[in-house]
This record gives sequence, C-alpha cells and structure tokens, in this order.
Amino acid sequence: MPNGSPPRIRFRDPQIEMSHGAGGKATRRLIDGLFAPLLLNGSGSHLSDAAILEIDGVRIALTTDGFVVTPLVFPGGSIGELAVNGTVNDLAVSGARASALLTTFVLEEGLPSAVLEAEVRAMAAAAQRIGVHFVGGDTKVVEHGKVDQLYITTTGVGRMIPGLSLSPHSVRPGDRVLVSGPIGDHGITILLARGELDLEADLRSDTRSVLPMVEALAAAVGPSIRWMRDPTRGGVATSLNELALDCGLAIHIAEELVPMRDEVRGACEILGLDPLHIANEGQFLVVVDRLAADAALVAFGTVPGGEMARIIGEVRETPASCVLVTTPYGGSRIVDMLVGDPLPRIC
Repeated sequence: MPNGSPPRIRFRDPQIEMSHGAGGKATRRLIDGLFAPLLLNGSGSHLSDAAILEIDGVRIALTTDGFVVTPLVFPGGSIGELAVNGTVNDLAVSGARASALLTTFVLEEGLPSAVLEAEVRAMAAAAQRIGVHFVGGDTKVVEHGKVDQLYITTTGVGRMIPGLSLSPHSVRPGDRVLVSGPIGDHGITILLARGELDLEADLRSDTRSVLPMVEALAAAVGPSIRWMRDPTRGGVATSLNELALDCGLAIHIAEELVPMRDEVRGACEILGLDPLHIANEGQFLVVVDRLAADAALVAFGTVPGGEMARIIGEVRETPASCVLVTTPYGGSRIVDMLVGDPLPRIC
C-alpha cells in the first residue's frame, strides 16, 4: 500500500474453532478482523499484553485474562494460582507493577465447595506472595454441563515502572533477544497431567510471577529495554512473529541457545510438536540494546529462578517480518505463528 500500512484483515471464518483461542494465526485473524474494527476503532495492530492509559496525568496499565485450564490442578500449580500470576505477568511485561486485581468466577452447578475453596485459597496465597490485593469481583453459576467445573477471569491495574518505555517500534537491528529460562514446561506439564498419553516425565508448570525479574532488569538496564512479552499461548515462536510483524524486522534465533529441559524436548519429539510453539506461564522474552545484553543477563541472575536466562538471538534487517531459526547443523528454517491448536485449554 502507498502509505506502508498493512492490508486490512477481514474475519471470514464461518464458525469459531478451538484454534481461535490458541494465540496463533487464527486468534490474530479474529482480533484484527472482528474485535479491533468494531470495539477498538481498528487499532488491533501492535496490541500488547496490557492497555496503557493516562488519567489526569498518571499513566497506568490495564489488562484482563480468562483462565479455562484443564485439569484445574496440575504439577506446579492450579487454575487459581495461574489466574493471579498470568494477569500480574501481563502487566509486568508491559512495564507495570500490579496494584489491584478484580476477579470473576463462572461456576458449574454441582462443583464441590472444597474444590472452589482450594482455588480461592491458591489465589489469595499467590496475591500475597506478589504483594497485590483483590478489590472486588463477580460470580455466576450455570447449569451442570454448561461449564467445565470452574472458569476464572482476572483483571489487573498497575502503575508504570519508572525508566521503561516499551514498543515494537523501538526495536532496532543489532538488538539482542533474551529469554528468562527454560521454555515449554507449562504446556507439556498440562498435556501430561490430562493422562491422555502414555508418557511420563518429571515436569512441573513454570507458573510464577515474573515481576521480580522485570524489576531487576528495569533497575539495571531500563532505558535499553525495547520490548517484552510473556510467550503463553502460541509459545516463543508466536510472540516473536508478532514482534517481527509489528516492527518489520527479522528475528534470528539460534536453536541450540534456547534453554529447554530434556523432558520437554523428548515429549515434543515423540508428539511431533515444535517446542517453540509450546505455552509458557513463568517465562518472558525481552529485547534489549546489544550493549546492554550482558548486563541484562547479570540482572536476571540476581533473582531466584533467573539463573537459566539466555541470549538466544538478535534482530536483523532481513528477511523482513520473519522469525528465522538456525539449527545446530548450520541450516535454518522460518518459524511461523502457531497454526491450529495442538494443546487446547492450557491457561
């Protein structure tokens, strides 16, 4: 187009499929082709994990997220803990510290009270660990069979962390791409916890608050941070593809540098899945100025859980708007956004 703007996406899918909730191409098509034109005045492009608002001269971040994970409890966490950490993390990678949370419960008739109490207690404990408070919410109960036990939505508001100014438009060739730790733990843990596959692995979900690591990075290299994202649905590949599309540059990743547990790698090989498409809940990606990359790694290492952070790649000019992965054997492949939904309801 003459002005360089991308062509308008039109949502023409005849019905909603599971892939529309997977965070990949179908999700982006739904958002940019239907939700954004009608609800966001067409501003679907460059959406981040939180909206940044200015009210009476004060900049705040606002985000909301729904959680429908199954099973409700899994190694390393549960839907209640996930609902708190996920929303706090969306604020954190948008450059904000959570100040308050709201929650909505959709409960199935017949849900054991003990199950609900356990998840409310998990939410309270997670919020206490982070230092954020619930200030309200809503509850709905629907007939048996209309909901799978329990769905939770959390909405968070936060104050901006001083020294951070994040935007895909600030990304430049030569910038380095870092990840906070091993990828794929959450998605594979949920898959195995469902008991549908004859596979066993000593894995736990990585659900946690990434706010301490974000604050450590902000203190150490704040002005050099260009962009952050937590690669939940759609995984690392989808988050980096969204960045590449938004900034118009190429993201080059070295496959052997991406931290990953052997259990995740093995499960993906058996199931024919790409680990770069597997969901994470306690890791995040960050792009920093190349001169600040080493200092960023040091900052990660000062926070418990950040010891396995790695520099995994860099930003280049070509091929434009693509994510290119170099294999240990010297070859390369283009990695696209997630297509379909191999692991539904992982958050």
